[in-house]
Amino acid sequence: MRQYIRKWIDRYFSDPQVLSLIFLLVFGAVIIFWLGHMLIPFFAAIIIAYLLEGIVLRLERVHMPRKIAILAVFLLFIASLIMLIVGLVPLLLQQIGQLLQEIPSMVAAGQKRLMLLPEKYPDFISEAQINHVLNFFSMEFTKFGQHLLSFSLSSLRGIITLMVYLILVPLMVYFFLKDKNLILQWASAFLPENRGMATEVWAELNRQITNYIRGKSYEILIVWGASYILFILLKLQFAMLLSVFVGLSVLIPYIGAIFMFFPVTLIAFFQWGIDINVLYTMVTYIILQMLDGNLLAPLLLSGVVNLHPVAIILAILIFGGLWGFWGLVFAIPLATLIHAVMKAWINRLK
Repeated sequence: MRQYIRKWIDRYFSDPQVLSLIFLLVFGAVIIFWLGHMLIPFFAAIIIAYLLEGIVLRLERVHMPRKIAILAVFLLFIASLIMLIVGLVPLLLQQIGQLLQEIPSMVAAGQKRLMLLPEKYPDFISEAQINHVLNFFSMEFTKFGQHLLSFSLSSLRGIITLMVYLILVPLMVYFFLKDKNLILQWASAFLPENRGMATEVWAELNRQITNYIRGKSYEILIVWGASYILFILLKLQFAMLLSVFVGLSVLIPYIGAIFMFFPVTLIAFFQWGIDINVLYTMVTYIILQMLDGNLLAPLLLSGVVNLHPVAIILAILIFGGLWGFWGLVFAIPLATLIHAVMKAWINRLK
């Protein structure tokens, strides 16, 4: 048995390049696990730099000097950030405040409408079932109120942290763009000498993750804009607030679309009651998600992430269980990393 285990270890782990790659992966996982919450601005700056680097490269292709291209793209990023803070954030805060004020009246109106169902459809719905549903929603709204209270008590600290992030993240984005090659050379000096396999994995991962981030960013903007237009045409309340979350929900494949179906339907029900407009809202939302899943996402991410849907769902379950919300968001990039490592490892063995 020992000889069998030793042969297996010698076959798969005797290569110094494999050991170097394993060391780098373990080291990176430990850093993220212990310091991940502190490094959120760092990761956010890297993601934004990935997005802006694509624009810089396109400007370089038309013979614009890199320094001028970086300056122009960075100024465009700052202008977009200011427009976002000035234009979108106040509107979202206004709709959040309006929603919080209307929740009691919306719940009361919803209770009255639900209590009418046993009278209209006694063969399908009983009063006990309605009471069970109302008790469930009452408990959930109570928990929501407690979370909101705790958030309001720590809001001052959150505002200060956000202000610091708004200064640090743009600075890091600028330096990532400006000193990209210097940073990569500096980081490579700390890597093991036998890093040929790690370099191969990084090249594959860098290509796929870069395209994935850009494709997902375009998908978020398109789904956000399309859902906002649909909600405005349907005259649904809190259209901007709902559309923002519908756009962000594409970060979590399958689960995000299903999760956002319920708040959209609830808002429609509280606004119109048992009405044909609720059905219109549900149908248009389903059509939008079908178009996104079957047309838009394959078009933007074609050939970027070569993962089976079962592998994606498995990654969401595993990393979501390990790291919660952030595990759900980064499930596909992490699964892509594992896929790239396995692919390089198998090629190395062959």
